[in-house]
Amino acid sequence: MNCSSAWLALQTLEGGIELTRTPADQADRLGAQLSADLREWGLQSAVQTLSVPLEDNTVALLACLRPEFQQAHMPGHDSLNLRTTLGSADQADHANEAWALEREIWVALLGSPHRFAFRDLEALKSHVRVRRNMALAARLTALAFKTEAAERPEADWHYEEEPGFILKPGRPLINALIAATQPEATGKLYDFSCYRATEYVILLGIAQELQANHPALLARLQQLNERHAVRSGQFHEVFLIEYGSMEAPLPARFYVPGDRLWFRNPDERSSDVTGYEGSWVMYMGGGLFSNFWKRDAPFTLESKAIEIFHWKDGVYTDAQGELQMDETVVERLVAQTQADPKARASVLERMLRMRDPKGVYAQGGCIDTTREYPKNVSREHCDLVLPAF
Repeated sequence: MNCSSAWLALQTLEGGIELTRTPADQADRLGAQLSADLREWGLQSAVQTLSVPLEDNTVALLACLRPEFQQAHMPGHDSLNLRTTLGSADQADHANEAWALEREIWVALLGSPHRFAFRDLEALKSHVRVRRNMALAARLTALAFKTEAAERPEADWHYEEEPGFILKPGRPLINALIAATQPEATGKLYDFSCYRATEYVILLGIAQELQANHPALLARLQQLNERHAVRSGQFHEVFLIEYGSMEAPLPARFYVPGDRLWFRNPDERSSDVTGYEGSWVMYMGGGLFSNFWKRDAPFTLESKAIEIFHWKDGVYTDAQGELQMDETVVERLVAQTQADPKARASVLERMLRMRDPKGVYAQGGCIDTTREYPKNVSREHCDLVLPAF
């Protein structure tokens, strides 16, 4: 690709990374700094940038993968194979999981079909670190398998009906979140839903970044959690940004480590079983999605789709007339499908489609059109506003 066609491609780019409203006289310096930062991951030659003038004597710096790099590593925005295609690090001091994960996050953001906008380079780097923290925490998270139960380590948490599980005074938030989700901390698995677990993983990733780079906000977050839990819809509104839509769905194989996402159960009957309406997971990088019930057996996109497909076969009505799920049936049929290439291909053809709209159970699959990621918490440009209780 020659320079003029590359420039035109950047001008029409919808995705990648945007650093917004940079003073025009600082654009070159910012581009050079971005390139220098990317050198840490060996990506300085993989990226192209364009400065777009704005009306107030500032520019938007756009950055994305070069077309040949995108085609080699993220064809069709498929990010699930990045860990394999990027390969291992050359330097011995970079041969660690956190480094490889940050590199994967950078490439996925730069190759995204969605434009990720940040006020400055420090905000972008903070975002990458939060995603890294979340993905690493998700890999360590394990729960007991009781979808309707709710318990936390008593040393750290206290339950009240209206505020929910709140921190006991003086118990550090980071330690308490680790104790609730990572069994190595207490020697015990705790019972709560995968949806609530994703909230704890996200909160932990944010808190770890605040501890290192924005301690004043961590103190306020600590105080909030000593008064009231932020849960469910409010958690989404306070901490997260949703991207993609039913009208403009994200590609089915595009995920950034640290994304929270939902796989929908497309079977109407089994979706009435509590906890089986769908499955909330974290994308952990390396093509793997969290499995909080069996931490050592994370899901691939395909294995998750096959599991959800067989929920329809595991549902039954108990003696009280309530719908229940027989996981042993599901596991047996999943193993059979995985061992039969023809059956496996048939199930995946059915399931790896975009989901139907809410309330519709037709020909859609389990793939959602959106993902979620945390709001920026950098010191200079923080978008996180904590609620008052």
